[in-house]
Amino acid sequence: MLNIDDPKVVDKTPAIWRLGFRPFFLGGALLAALYVPLWLVTWYWPEMSLLRSQFWVKVVPLWWHPHELLFGFAMAIVCGFLLTSVQTWTNQPSLKGWPLAIVFACWLLARVLLLAPLELPVWLPALFDSLFLLLSAAKLWTCIYRVKQWRNIGFPIMLLVATGINLLSYYALSQRDFVLSHHIWQGMLWWLGLLITIVGGRVIPFFTAVRIKQPKPEPIKALDLSLIGLMILLIIQGITQYLPLGAEQALLAVTALAHLLRWSRWLPHKTLREPMLWSLQLAYLCLPLTLAAIAWNIDDENAYRHLLHLFAIGTMAGLCLSMISRVSLGHTSRNIYQGSKMAPAFLAITLAALCRAVMPLWFPAHSELWLWIAGSCWSLAFGWFVWCYAPILTRPRVDGRPG
Repeated sequence: MLNIDDPKVVDKTPAIWRLGFRPFFLGGALLAALYVPLWLVTWYWPEMSLLRSQFWVKVVPLWWHPHELLFGFAMAIVCGFLLTSVQTWTNQPSLKGWPLAIVFACWLLARVLLLAPLELPVWLPALFDSLFLLLSAAKLWTCIYRVKQWRNIGFPIMLLVATGINLLSYYALSQRDFVLSHHIWQGMLWWLGLLITIVGGRVIPFFTAVRIKQPKPEPIKALDLSLIGLMILLIIQGITQYLPLGAEQALLAVTALAHLLRWSRWLPHKTLREPMLWSLQLAYLCLPLTLAAIAWNIDDENAYRHLLHLFAIGTMAGLCLSMISRVSLGHTSRNIYQGSKMAPAFLAITLAALCRAVMPLWFPAHSELWLWIAGSCWSLAFGWFVWCYAPILTRPRVDGRPG
C-alpha cells in the first residue's frame, strides 16, 4: 500500500495546496467573515454598498444571501473536511498540488462570477459550482472505491445530491421562482443536518470520550438509522412541501426528540471546561432545539423562517467553526487542546444564533438591531479564526510530514 505520510519525503508543494482543509477552511471562513456584513450593508444601506443596483438585476438578494452561505461557505468547509478525512479513512492520497488548486479555483470562480458587475448568464457560475462539487465527489469516490470502504460511500453520493439541489437553485434564480428557492434553502439546511447527523454522531462522542478519559457510549444502531431516515424525509419535505402541516409538525417533533436522546448520551455536562468539546456539543444541541421550536411554531411562517437560523448559525456554522479549528490544529501536528484560543469565537457564534433567530421573535420592534448584533458576532467569530489560523494553514506541518 502507498505510504502517504512518509516523513523522509520532502514535499515541495506550497503549504496551502498540500491538503484540502487548508484552502477550503481559509477560503470558507474568509467568505463567511466578509459576506454577512456585505449583505447587511447592501440590505439596509444600499447607497453605501459595494454592490450597486446593477448587481441585483442579475442576482436577487434574497437568493444570493442563503445560496452563498450554504453553497459558498458551508460547502467549502464540508468539502475541505471530506477531502482531508478521506485520506485518513482510506490511506489513499487525496487532492493536493495543482488538482486541489483547480477544484478550489472552481469554487472561487463561482463566487466571483456571482458578484461580478457584468451581464453574465446564470449557467456560468452554476457550471463552476457544479465542477467544484462533482470533482470533490469523484475524488472521494475514487479513494473509497479503491479500498472497498463502503461504510463511507454515502459521502460522495451526498455531494452528488447537493450538486442537483444547487442546480435546482440556479434554475429557480433563472426563472425568478423565489417560492421554489425558499423551499430549496430549507431542503439544503436539512441536507447539512443529515451530514451533521452522520459525522457528528461519529466524532462528537469519540472526541469527548478520549478527552475526558471515559468509555465512549455505544451507539444505538436503531436510533442512528432512524435519525438518518428522518433527516432524509425532512430534506424531501423541505423541497417538495408535500406533507400537510400536521404531518410535518409530527416529523419535526419526533426527529427533535430522537436527536435530543442521542445527544444526552454523549456526556455533554463533562465538557464544560474544554472549549474544543463544548462547542461541538452546543452546536449539535441547537439541532433538536431548532426542530422542536419549528414544530411548536409550525403555523407561523415568520417564526419558521427566523428559527431556521438557529440551525443555520447555531448548528451549521457553530459546528463548522469548531471542526475547522480542531482539524486545522490536528492535521498540522499541533496540540488540539493547547492551540489557538477559540472560546471567544465559539461564544460569539452562539450569541449570533440567539440574536438572529430568537430575539427578533421576542422583541420584533428592534429586529434590525438584533440582525446587526448577530452579523457582528458572526463576523467576529470567523474573523478571529482567519486571524489565528491563516499562519497555520499557509505554513508546513510543524513535524515536517506531508499534508
